[in-house]
Amino acid sequence: MLAAEADQGIAAVSRPKRLAPYIALVVAVVMALLFWVLAGSKPGGTERTTSHLLGKAAPTVRSTTLDGQPFDLSRRKGSWVVINFFDSTCIPCRAEHPELIKFAEQQRSFGAEGAELYTFINRDNQAAVRRWFADNGGDWPVITDDDGHIGVTFGVAKVPETFIVDPDGVVRVRWAGQVDAITLSQLVQQQRDLYEAS
Repeated sequence: MLAAEADQGIAAVSRPKRLAPYIALVVAVVMALLFWVLAGSKPGGTERTTSHLLGKAAPTVRSTTLDGQPFDLSRRKGSWVVINFFDSTCIPCRAEHPELIKFAEQQRSFGAEGAELYTFINRDNQAAVRRWFADNGGDWPVITDDDGHIGVTFGVAKVPETFIVDPDGVVRVRWAGQVDAITLSQLVQQQRDLYEAS
C-alpha cells in the first residue's frame, strides 16, 4: 500500500516536469505571434480609411489663407488637391511635416500635372501655426478654420488627416494619421491612374 502511494506521488511529480517544455513552447509561440502582429501593424493607426465623403463632392470650403488671401476649394477644380489637417501642438503632425515638404517639392517638379497641397488649421492658434511654418519650412497655402467648421464638415476625428480630391472636386482618399511623402505620392498616382482610365 505504501509502495503504491509512493509510486503515485513520483508519477504526480514527474508529470509537471514533462509538461514544462510544452508549456514553454506554447508561450514562446504566442509571444512570437504577438510580436509579428505588432511589428506588422501601422504606427498610430496610420491608414487609408473610410469616410462618408468618399466618392462624393468635397464640402464647400470658403476661407482665407494665413496671409489673408481668399480661398475657395471649388475654384481648385481641374487640379488634384491634397488637403492636410494640421495642429502645431500635434506630435504626429510635427513628425509628418518634413514629409509634406518633400511631397510638395516633388509635386511642384511635375508642373501643372502636380497635385496642389493645402494645410487646413485644425483647432489651433494662427500665430502658433505661422511660427511653426516660419521655423520649419513649407511654402504651400495654409487655410484658416477659425470656428472648426471645415474640420467638422470633413469629419476629421484626430489630426493629422489627409484627403485627396480629384479634378472634378470628388473626394477619393482619406488617410488617417501620419503619412510619408512616398505613400502620399503613390496614393495620388493610383487615383490619377484610376481617374484617367475611367
